[in-house]
Amino acid sequence: MNVNIKRLSADATTPTYAHSTDACFDLYAAEDVIIEPGETALVPTGLAFEIPTGYEMQIRPRSGITLKTNLRVQLGTVDSGYAGEVGVIVDNIAKKDEAVPNDYGPLTVSREIDRMIGHHPKWTYKIRKGDRIAQAVIKPVEQATFTVVDALEDTERGAGGFGSSGVGKAHPEYFSEPMGKELL
Repeated sequence: MNVNIKRLSADATTPTYAHSTDACFDLYAAEDVIIEPGETALVPTGLAFEIPTGYEMQIRPRSGITLKTNLRVQLGTVDSGYAGEVGVIVDNIAKKDEAVPNDYGPLTVSREIDRMIGHHPKWTYKIRKGDRIAQAVIKPVEQATFTVVDALEDTERGAGGFGSSGVGKAHPEYFSEPMGKELL
């Protein structure tokens, strides 16, 4: 599948697959973005994508960033009709902490310390221009048609949700009554 992209920034990096068998391609930050604890930021890619009709681009987290940092990439969908810049929404889930001297500097995605002027709370992250910040995949989509009915067909599960299929072994002391007994 060919997907046309347009560079909206001289600092945009063309998406790449790390391995020939990868399902997802990497998206890169087109500019430096600082995200303090508890904040959410939009990281620009500097790219617009021409997604074919009948497809979508799903933006997903990179596992290494999720495992090794306090940054969380939010899942996203880029519809085929969208022609603007693709951005990646990133949360810094670290708790706010005391300000640290300017020789501390924010951490980077690669967990290095970035020396900067100014004070930043501990666990501030700097996403640097050129960092691989997210991954994406282009998948076919189907649009549903909706029919309003008076009743739905019976199923084995019925309306059971939110733990109805089991949540594993739980300790009763973690739950307040009566909900704890229902889940066990």
